[in-house]
Amino acid sequence: MNTVTVFCGSSPGYDPVYVEAASAVGEAIGRAGMGLVYGGGHVGLMGTVADAALRAGAHVTGVIPRALQAREAVNEAVSELIVVDSMHERKTIMADRADAFLALPGGPGTLEELTEQWTWAQLGIHEKPVGLLNVDGYFDPLLAFVANMRDRGFTHPRYTDMLVVATDPVEALARLRDYVPPERTAASPGAELTARLRP
Repeated sequence: MNTVTVFCGSSPGYDPVYVEAASAVGEAIGRAGMGLVYGGGHVGLMGTVADAALRAGAHVTGVIPRALQAREAVNEAVSELIVVDSMHERKTIMADRADAFLALPGGPGTLEELTEQWTWAQLGIHEKPVGLLNVDGYFDPLLAFVANMRDRGFTHPRYTDMLVVATDPVEALARLRDYVPPERTAASPGAELTARLRP
């Protein structure tokens, strides 16, 4: 695992614990000799994780749409800045460059990015690990909802088990690195779609 794409908020949140966690994630990525791919902004948790990764020696790639350049205050210090025309391009590049995905606390955009990659993993579009850093119980309601989907028969336990959950940045990276995707069979939901999508 060489590169981690991090999804997180363009806001710092109200509690300093979120900023502290973002900084610890960036530092852990750099110390592990890995690269960071993120949304390219210099505000909120995005800026914090990128700055910490840069200080720790990581190669940091920022990907940002032109429409968000002013709002998210582009981080000019990144190793590589990619400016794109749309959110779809942004997400495609961030996905293609990732060996793993890690979500930190954030808003609807973070949730959408996390669940998209988790869904793609379920469908077999990729076999990259998808995880979240559950800072101070931030994702507890989401994890309860995921369990509710499983318990009510709307997703299979093997898919809920695909989500890598950790509370410590170093532990999160270790679990992403050790992740083994579930065995896919012809009877698995999405298997037919996967066969069509793969070359």
